[in-house]
Amino acid sequence: MPATGKANTLITTMVENKSLQNFDWDAEEAKANGAQNEELIEKYDRSLNAVKNQEVVEGTVMSVNKREVVVNVGYKSDGIIPAAEFRYNPDLKPGDKVEVFIKNLEDSKGQLELSHKEARASRSWDRVNQALANDEIVQGLIKCKTKGGMIVEIFGTEAFLPGSQIDVKPIRDYDVFVGKTMDFKVVKINQEYRNVVVSHKALIEAELEAQKKEIVSHLEKGQILEGTVKNITNYGVFIDLGGVDGLIHITDLSWGRVSDPHEIVSLDQKINVVILDFDEEKKRIALGLKQLQPHPWDALDHDLKVGDHIKGKVVVMADYGAFVEVAPGVEGLIHVSEMTWSQHLRSANDFLKVGDEVEAVILTLDRDDRKMSLGLKQLKPDPWQNIETTYAVGSRHTARVRNFTNFGVFVELEEGVDGLIHISDLSWTKKIKHPNEFTQIGADIEVVVLEIDKENRRLSLGHKQLEENPWEALEVRYGVDTVVEGKIIELSDKGAVVQLEEGVEGYCTARHLQTQDKAPVQKGETLEFKVIEFNRDAKRILLSHLRTWEAAKESEAPKKATQKKEKEAAPATVQLEKTTLGDLSVLADLKATMEAEAKPKKATKKAAKAEEAPAAPEAEEQKAE
Repeated sequence: MPATGKANTLITTMVENKSLQNFDWDAEEAKANGAQNEELIEKYDRSLNAVKNQEVVEGTVMSVNKREVVVNVGYKSDGIIPAAEFRYNPDLKPGDKVEVFIKNLEDSKGQLELSHKEARASRSWDRVNQALANDEIVQGLIKCKTKGGMIVEIFGTEAFLPGSQIDVKPIRDYDVFVGKTMDFKVVKINQEYRNVVVSHKALIEAELEAQKKEIVSHLEKGQILEGTVKNITNYGVFIDLGGVDGLIHITDLSWGRVSDPHEIVSLDQKINVVILDFDEEKKRIALGLKQLQPHPWDALDHDLKVGDHIKGKVVVMADYGAFVEVAPGVEGLIHVSEMTWSQHLRSANDFLKVGDEVEAVILTLDRDDRKMSLGLKQLKPDPWQNIETTYAVGSRHTARVRNFTNFGVFVELEEGVDGLIHISDLSWTKKIKHPNEFTQIGADIEVVVLEIDKENRRLSLGHKQLEENPWEALEVRYGVDTVVEGKIIELSDKGAVVQLEEGVEGYCTARHLQTQDKAPVQKGETLEFKVIEFNRDAKRILLSHLRTWEAAKESEAPKKATQKKEKEAAPATVQLEKTTLGDLSVLADLKATMEAEAKPKKATKKAAKAEEAPAAPEAEEQKAE
């Protein structure tokens, strides 16, 4: 009710109550004005939204221009937001609802200060998670290109768009998408690192899936279709059949060998393909291109047969052999064993390399299984064909050392002809523990053919047979008890190997190495030895140094005994002569003394001492003896 109406009603009531004489007009007027103001303020407040600082609210776009956007949030004034904050949405128009952040209800100019960017940042992470949970379609602005894809801004949050998720077809130029606004689906979120992955491809895959099912349901093996080369890899080519992809494996591109699919097809090329197989559940389709051409084996010369010579080009190498293309799409295998007559098999790469033009002999030819084996060594005669003539028993040859074993030396007389020299046939006189003590790999050695085994392709050879057996002559030179001079060439705890003349070696045990002065012998030292055993059959000579000086000692013993006896007899004669002469002198003096006048006992004692004096030299002489 208007304020004037209320006042009239009040006056009427007062008149009716007959109390006008006491009515306070000023007080009643002030009261009426206060009630009116309060009602007006309350009504105005109800017309405004209850907005607060630092909160996100929804507003309505009032106007849009290139520089700014005016937004009404139901407050007493509108807010102005820079248009740059809405660049992700170029279709923004008046009436659109947008979220804004209340930065300040009144700035220094009394203006409501809003921010759409901060509102989006505040709500963006929740919106992103909500979009993933609800499988929503969201709009985003492709900001720039990055490694492997693009950076997209959605709800103010940067997300990654992989290159494979831009479209169902491979994208070759990413730059054309920069600055575009597109629809996306959030496919993955990393909560810890706040990473978001989006996909545009996922939006159109559902539609394509239905299209694929329709196409696959009408496919049949052997069906020929036209397709477009969509992608080329090192293992094959992907073909777009009009909504569904198929793969031509590299082996199905051509009947010949293909090292790079780019040699056969190019991107976006339209070609006819044949369906080889397909999996309706997995939507996998195997296609073929070479199957549209006749098989090369069907065009191979029908006059070719085993034993014919044929030329070709090496296309593939392996350790076990080489594949030779004799016609487009027709290959034969030369096994490494068919490359040389030598029995020392090596890698095929030692004989051929890719690109070599070769001539070979057809060994087998199977047109049904489309297989052919070839040989190179058959172009040369087999060296074992006339082995009895070329390497007759007893003939002498020069061979090259190829390998060692503990029991002998393998040598090669020529390519394909090998032989073995047993370790016992290397030397007549030397004791050889291992062949590497006698020769070395790669060295030439003279040999004599001892035996031929043509069936097993084996030759028994000898080296020592180049010389006469010296042991018959050595038996005379090194008979038992013969003393010879030798040089110690090997020394061990058990004994020593002694080098004698004529290159002969003997053996002396540790006990027979004992020297007369007990001094230890040294390697390289030359001593005298006595032969204590000679075995011609076993080719063994046993020696002793001990026997040489023991025999000399035994021969000198009788001589020393005789000399000792003579030495002992000679001093006795001298003593007898001296004693006799001395005694005669003493007796003469004693007789003279006794015949003289009697003297005191003292003089007698002195005379006795004089008599004993000549005996002292005799005692000393006996002691000396």
